[in-house]
Amino acid sequence: MPADVTYLGAGAVRELAARLGVRPTKTWGQNFVVDANTVKRIVRLGQVGPDDVVLEIGPGLGSLTLGLAAEAAAVYAVEIDPVLAAALPGTLAAYAPARADRVHVLAQDALTLTDLPQPPTRVVANLPYNVAVPVVLHVLGRFPTIERVMVMVQLEVAERLAAPPGSRTYGAPSVKAAWYGHARLAGTVPRSVFWPVPNVDSGLVSVDRQAPPTAPVAREEVFAVVDAAFAQRRKMLRSALARMAGSPAAAAVALEAAGVDPTLRGEQLDVAAFARVAASLRHMGPVVHG
Repeated sequence: MPADVTYLGAGAVRELAARLGVRPTKTWGQNFVVDANTVKRIVRLGQVGPDDVVLEIGPGLGSLTLGLAAEAAAVYAVEIDPVLAAALPGTLAAYAPARADRVHVLAQDALTLTDLPQPPTRVVANLPYNVAVPVVLHVLGRFPTIERVMVMVQLEVAERLAAPPGSRTYGAPSVKAAWYGHARLAGTVPRSVFWPVPNVDSGLVSVDRQAPPTAPVAREEVFAVVDAAFAQRRKMLRSALARMAGSPAAAAVALEAAGVDPTLRGEQLDVAAFARVAASLRHMGPVVHG
């Protein structure tokens, strides 16, 4: 840990919150990290180095932001709570004065983020549980320069994002994350490192960028097929994709052309198979979205 950075402990977090009149709200999924070792662990697993531009979503009171400022070239901290966004520069000036100018605070919803002054190479965040999946997918889709994502989320969400085909938790988020890269569960986090203590367990999930499947079809079309396949779990693909294809028989033809058994279910296909199915449906005619 650099000598010019002081990490926030439980007392400092509570003091900052009290000074700001902040009461953590479930609406924005606010659970603040109060353990310095957890912050260091997340930064280490994020593989943040001196050349990295990091996108942090939901910095809150700044616990993780301080750890990122200690290692990265620049940090863009996106905070939806206007009170917390306004207070973060002062916290950085107090606890990391020599590195505060590395952090740029953006007071907005991460789901509306479309551009940054510098292309980000890392996403490292303690994500609000209620928006974790859409935020991860949004930033991966919006910023192709991101090489690695390391986020702390609800354990159930982490397991879902990292699930392989055929597993109990495999679903649409798993397939969509796999479009962008290799997702894996990087560890679990005890509830005691948060204030207030959440009533669910947390996990760390990483996504390392990889090239998407090779197929003559747009990502949006593949994701539309994924959504249809998982709209009703345990439904055979020939039935699940009937509306998109025009009929169960047409769906079966498209699936067979893609090398997929029409009696399989969405839970059994990997992202490459979904891309082939989307391409086959396109060959038959426009894919029906939604």
